[in-house]
Amino acid sequence: MLDPLFDAGFAREYGVVCGTDEAGRGPLAGPVVAAAVVLPEGMTIPGLDDSKKLTEKKREALYDVILREAAAYGIAESSPEEIDRINILAASLLAMRRAVEQVRRTIEPDIVLVDGNRPTEFGIPCRTVVKGDGISQSIAAASVLAKVTRDRLMTELDLRYPAYGFAGHKGYPTKEHKLAVYEFGPSPVHRRSFLSFLERDRDRLEKALREKREKEAAERPEDMP
Repeated sequence: MLDPLFDAGFAREYGVVCGTDEAGRGPLAGPVVAAAVVLPEGMTIPGLDDSKKLTEKKREALYDVILREAAAYGIAESSPEEIDRINILAASLLAMRRAVEQVRRTIEPDIVLVDGNRPTEFGIPCRTVVKGDGISQSIAAASVLAKVTRDRLMTELDLRYPAYGFAGHKGYPTKEHKLAVYEFGPSPVHRRSFLSFLERDRDRLEKALREKREKEAAERPEDMP
């Protein structure tokens, strides 16, 4: 449950508070997206919570409210290529720094609250907040912006690469997604450093693919080749 006084305490001590969070560290495909939000001092947004606890419909509604009410916000990403090159943790922090830099074009924060336990260099003071998206208003707002932005992006990628089912699982490692990568090979938006399962689970994937094709053949009308 969000603490309406949490951000206020940092505001009294430092001044302008900016919360930042990311979405998409675990998926096999797509970017990691980060957002940073400065809310007007004392603002609480009804219904706001950790984005993972909200329905898609609620996140979408809150997304519009946050964009409208925020004093400043930024949304940025790190690409699959960057994730493969510098690792997912470093890429997540890079996306956060990019999002905060966008905020600084509008307003200069005095402190950044970072969801999690890994600080990064913003050029201004920062504090890590474990499970901060369930405590801080500004971090929770950032979590919603990041989650909605990434989900929309993965839905768009589903139109370009329909074989993988991105619109459903958003790139996360479901059984269906792993099997699709094994069957069709990785797409240009897959994270190569996340695909070790292709070799590790080859026998199980081959069996699953064989069963899938046998099922498809059994369901195919007899007059079809």
